[in-house]
Amino acid sequence: MADAGTYRLAALARRPLKDALAHAAEVAQARIGFALSGLQGPVPDAMLYAVSGGKALRAFLVLETARLHQINPVAAAGAAAAIECLHAYSLVHDDMPCMDNDALRRGLPTVHKKWDEATAVLAGDGLQALAFELLVQSECAPRAKLNLLMSLANASGIRGMVGGQAADIAAETAATPLDLDQIIALQAGKTGALISWSALVGPRMAEQEREPLSIYGRALGLAFQIADDVLDITGNASVVGKAVGKDQAAGKATFVSLLGLDGAKSRAADLVQEACDALSPYGDDAETLREAARFVIARTH
Repeated sequence: MADAGTYRLAALARRPLKDALAHAAEVAQARIGFALSGLQGPVPDAMLYAVSGGKALRAFLVLETARLHQINPVAAAGAAAAIECLHAYSLVHDDMPCMDNDALRRGLPTVHKKWDEATAVLAGDGLQALAFELLVQSECAPRAKLNLLMSLANASGIRGMVGGQAADIAAETAATPLDLDQIIALQAGKTGALISWSALVGPRMAEQEREPLSIYGRALGLAFQIADDVLDITGNASVVGKAVGKDQAAGKATFVSLLGLDGAKSRAADLVQEACDALSPYGDDAETLREAARFVIARTH
């Protein structure tokens, strides 16, 4: 039988991206499922439905940056589950008629379509609260845990995701389209804030230098959003798993509308290179994070 030290080394071994994403999804869903076990009714059912079937990119970033800082994945599992809950809550509310009014998410009916609007609101609220409950279960020093909690509140609130979403909604009826700098600022909140937070969990838990992964997270988040804008033009709804062409039909300013399709792809590629370059202090041990950066602009959904 392997001793605890051998297990720890195995747990911290680098995985290829495909395996690491699958592992992150498994870890996050197991924690969320356990937290909701024994609860019955449409709201917990909708909560579990909402967190199922995604890429688990954010949970992967949590676990991978924790690994880089010699933190066992068991200690970081609460944070991985927390960010998947928070991301799922944002999608449930985002899909509702009062916001983006989408009928499909990940190729399946959105929560308000499968159940009803009241259930969708409550499922989103439940996932948001559960995120902080799970985050408290992260195993790290009290000061580091407080930092995780405060930073996630900022990243998900009016200074981050909620603020970015509000700006996006306001832009739909603005007298003049947003310029490039305004879109970058908007998306840094709407999409980038939670990705950046996920990339900083490792150094926050270890209370170590954050700058390389801060640069990585910012660049990755922006590249991810540019790729989304490209998919809205070039993607197929059956592959993407949600409606496409909505931004163009609404006349919204996007990275593609401002930079052109080739220009947007080029900008995303530059950001991926920036993200990869930022990982140089970690050497080859950060190769899976580099794979993730390349993946976000090569994905088809």
